[in-house]
Amino acid sequence: MKQSKKPFLLVLLVGAVFTLSGCQDVRMWFKGFEQSFKGLEMTIRTYDEESQVMDEISGKSIMIERDSEFDSDEERADSSVIRVTIGSKELHHVGSSMVIEEQGLENIFDDYAKTVDYQNIERGIPVLNAMVNQYKQSFTGKKKVVLIRSQNGTPLATYAGNKVSLYKTDVPKSTGLLIDGRYLFVYRCDYTVYDTDLFF
Repeated sequence: MKQSKKPFLLVLLVGAVFTLSGCQDVRMWFKGFEQSFKGLEMTIRTYDEESQVMDEISGKSIMIERDSEFDSDEERADSSVIRVTIGSKELHHVGSSMVIEEQGLENIFDDYAKTVDYQNIERGIPVLNAMVNQYKQSFTGKKKVVLIRSQNGTPLATYAGNKVSLYKTDVPKSTGLLIDGRYLFVYRCDYTVYDTDLFF
């Protein structure tokens, strides 16, 4: 008598879900899905060149996207205009530095408001180190500190986490970061992302 393959496939599927749920890339995909269909609870801040907050808006159902109405043509997705939906309202933004943080992220700027001066004399194999770092970027994230500056280089915010990964967005001159399961959107800012071990 032939045994059914259904129990085996079910076990395989459950195992795959548990394995992938720990994957940063999958978490980021779900974060994008949640943002599109439910919105994220976030705080939006724009900054001037001296890193002074010009405005701040918080909302419970926020979605960030590139406003394609301002693309040069249908072939080029090059609009730098951001459309942010806040509940049923929206705002458009272009130009100045903007940081949008999901609730639960903490700006720890004062803790890391210092110059990094680090020397490393350990030997390594660069190609292997790059492979390991890329694996961690996609699957586990790494302990990192994110130092964000205005466009003229004035420090404005700092974030840190145990599982940090960087992602491209569809908005030019922006980066999305997943920090311990929370989303951070950085637009028209200078930034440096350090392994936390470089500070200690």
